[in-house]
Amino acid sequence: MKKQFVYLGVLALVALLLAACAPATTVVPVPSGDNPGGLTTTGIVYVSLPPDVAYVTIGVHSQGPDVTAAVAENEAKIAAVTRALTAMGVNADDVQTSNFSLYSGEDLDFVTGESRGLIYNVDNNMSVTVRDLDELGALLGAAIDAGANSIWGVTFDVSDSYAAVSQANDQAFQQAHSKASALANYAGVTLGEIISINSTTGGNQFGPYFGMGGGAAAESSVSISPGSVTIAVQVTVTYAISQ
Repeated sequence: MKKQFVYLGVLALVALLLAACAPATTVVPVPSGDNPGGLTTTGIVYVSLPPDVAYVTIGVHSQGPDVTAAVAENEAKIAAVTRALTAMGVNADDVQTSNFSLYSGEDLDFVTGESRGLIYNVDNNMSVTVRDLDELGALLGAAIDAGANSIWGVTFDVSDSYAAVSQANDQAFQQAHSKASALANYAGVTLGEIISINSTTGGNQFGPYFGMGGGAAAESSVSISPGSVTIAVQVTVTYAISQ
């Protein structure tokens, strides 16, 4: 009897090992009359358009051992930058303060590492909308000459892309529908009504430009290439199917 128990135990162990080594099986439900399922396809269309507007963040960073003097210096420079932007034709409605910060830190001696006291840092940044792209390079140069020492996030856009996006939506839908028709034909099923449809739109951005200014250069001009704005339109459609 004891040998029989040992024999059965060995058989059970072998069965477990065989089960562990066997390939995993995934059960995929097959559409039927009661469970027709669905078919989802996606169409993507890219549209390239010339930009007619740019967005950029322009700022002034100041620092000093006296907080009042550091803030006053920053205010004077940001006011000069604002006047320079106005002189370049930027409307007041297209300039908005996006950040103002004041913080302190240790002023360390680079040789000894000893603290020489506190130093105060002031940052004032403005989000600027530029509608004349031909003047963008000169505008950034004028801002630098006026005292701007941080410029980043130059991005381009199309102010009115509705017609182009609408046409791209139609093309993306037709692309998704053609894919669904072909797949249904391959699978031997019939497309039914649309269960859901979703459209998303996205575009690219121009890389950042970092500048250092403060009035060191006269009549500066920054080289800027607007290129084109690529808009991606994606339409995803889910159809009911039947056999």
